[in-house]
Amino acid sequence: MTRYHWFVFIVAALGWLFDCLDQQLFVLARPAAMKELLPPLDDAKAMAELVKIYGNYATAIFLAGWAIGGLVFGVLGDRIGRAKTMMLTILLYSVCTGLSALSQGFWDFAFYRFLTGLGVGGEFAVGVALVAEVMPARARPHTLALLQALSSVGNVAAALINMGLGVAETQGLVSSPWRIMFLIGALPALLVLVIRRRLKEPARWQRATHEGAVVRQLGSYAALFRHPTWRRHALIGLALACSGVIGLWAVGFFTPDLMRAVQRQGVTQRVYEEQIELARQQGNLPRAEQLEALWQGESTSRPGRLDDPLTQLKAEVDPIINGRLAIWAGITMITMYVGGFLGMFAYGLIAERIGRRGALAGSFLAAFVSTACVFLFLDDFYDLFWLVPLMGFCQFSLFAGYAIYFPELFPTHLRSTGISFCYNVGRLLAATGPLLQAELLKFFAGTDESLRYAGATMSAVFLVGLFILPFAPETRGKPLPE
Repeated sequence: MTRYHWFVFIVAALGWLFDCLDQQLFVLARPAAMKELLPPLDDAKAMAELVKIYGNYATAIFLAGWAIGGLVFGVLGDRIGRAKTMMLTILLYSVCTGLSALSQGFWDFAFYRFLTGLGVGGEFAVGVALVAEVMPARARPHTLALLQALSSVGNVAAALINMGLGVAETQGLVSSPWRIMFLIGALPALLVLVIRRRLKEPARWQRATHEGAVVRQLGSYAALFRHPTWRRHALIGLALACSGVIGLWAVGFFTPDLMRAVQRQGVTQRVYEEQIELARQQGNLPRAEQLEALWQGESTSRPGRLDDPLTQLKAEVDPIINGRLAIWAGITMITMYVGGFLGMFAYGLIAERIGRRGALAGSFLAAFVSTACVFLFLDDFYDLFWLVPLMGFCQFSLFAGYAIYFPELFPTHLRSTGISFCYNVGRLLAATGPLLQAELLKFFAGTDESLRYAGATMSAVFLVGLFILPFAPETRGKPLPE
């Protein structure tokens, strides 16, 4: 690899890294944003269920934007070039993530998330096509796997930001930390300046644009589906992508919410015990008694009344609890992405040894088993450090598989279009995943473990990809189609 090869790789990796940063800022900020933007309810349990259900709605809208943006920008990537399209997508998702911080209600928040999704969806296809076409053949699968693995850095950065703001919230230094998170998500727009100055279009794409018979077909979905081989590859890739994307967004990314639910009772108890002890040490016995009454649920005043002293006291304690739960959510995401980094990095080596289909089959099966185990058995502090990383290893290895496999299915003049179709129509269909989980949450609403049961049920979606693989071509050792 030359210096320019490394430059292309770094730029593409940063674009995808920041893309994933914005995704995870949304995942981690979602519960707090929903709680603040939705009309409050007197019943705390009903409010918690409403937050989870509307969180799924917001996720579905985001994924729909992601899918539509991917389809549009995938075509542009073939028509106007990989570098130009990458610049547009990064600018769009950065600016609209920043605008999400200005939301005043659920629907304007959902609108900003939809616009962010447009940019986020377009970046993957053009970035992967760019790296696949620029890199030497021997380096291609490894650089694409590493490109996906480095996305974990963006995800971990989002978790660290969430944890830092959680600490600040417990100290009373910030309010509405989720808004600050989205403002931070606007910073990747600066990467556009680097792309505009130095990044060149791949030689393969430039040759394709000068071949007269092909020019009319650049970025054409009609051309993609008119050719029987490319049509078959597109439909197979779509089915494979649906399985992994639905599994990640409708199940995997709700693991921080599961950890919040698992830790809420213990964290709440510890916070009240600390506050009661602090009040006693300060000689403020009335406050200590009020805290005890609040913890025991002995208030006889109407819940939520502003002049109720217990309601006022609860408003002081809740940010401390939420801040600590945000830290737990951040730790959950970090352990998940540490596992994910290792899984995506290892996938490149495995796919070169046993082939693309064999590696994908192992990943689908492992993702199903590990995800079901997390949602059924995650119940202890120590589970966070082996169950969650194992799930991350298995789930995210699939996405290294997509990055390596999809460019090998399509010719140069349709590569960005084909990748985008597989990945982003997959996301459009994946938007139904959170909606289905919302219905499962309603179905299990009478239980104390609605999220746990819904997640375990949804994990079966990984098996869909396993049943599609016998129809997929093996591409190991073959050159990119021209």
